[in-house]
Amino acid sequence: MRFLIMALVIGSTTLFLSCTKSEKPAVQQQAAANPEQIYNFQMDNIDGQPIKLDKYKGKVLLVVNVASECGYTYQYKAMQNLYEIYKDRGLEILAFPANDFGEQEPGSDQEIKEFTQGRFGVTFPMFSKISVNGETIHPLFDYLTDSMLHGNHGGKLTWNFNKILLDREGSVIRRFTSEVDPDSDEMKAAIESVL
Repeated sequence: MRFLIMALVIGSTTLFLSCTKSEKPAVQQQAAANPEQIYNFQMDNIDGQPIKLDKYKGKVLLVVNVASECGYTYQYKAMQNLYEIYKDRGLEILAFPANDFGEQEPGSDQEIKEFTQGRFGVTFPMFSKISVNGETIHPLFDYLTDSMLHGNHGGKLTWNFNKILLDREGSVIRRFTSEVDPDSDEMKAAIESVL
């Protein structure tokens, strides 16, 4: 943190002003003290309807960036299996289509919905396509991947089907790469630890 001290002379009185320059905007500083910031976001679902994420307050959340033409697209089936196992115990899977990696999600929201429901029988919440990386990153993923807020669980997404696990208080507690299957023992153990 940098400090700036300025002297202001008015008549015979000298005033000293100090200012601090923080590394993060005030909103992000507040998020560090308030992990529930995720619940302040409103996102459009795959049908274009606005959904306030506070709807999921008190749930364990698995947030996944997805794509229809990726080598990991088969994980939709495992995500659905995982959802069916744990949804009644408080798990919600929030899937966010993105075209950021290899342009592997070129379709419209309607095309994505038809594909995921028709091929994989997806019933967990799907959201409208957004950017999850780079200069056009959506504020939700800017928050979820912020290393200053989430330490080792932060950092840029590496590819499609990265997975971010949040506990019932809205804190990011684990990150999983694309290679980790959603219904793997590793994933199930992490979810069960916070259910």
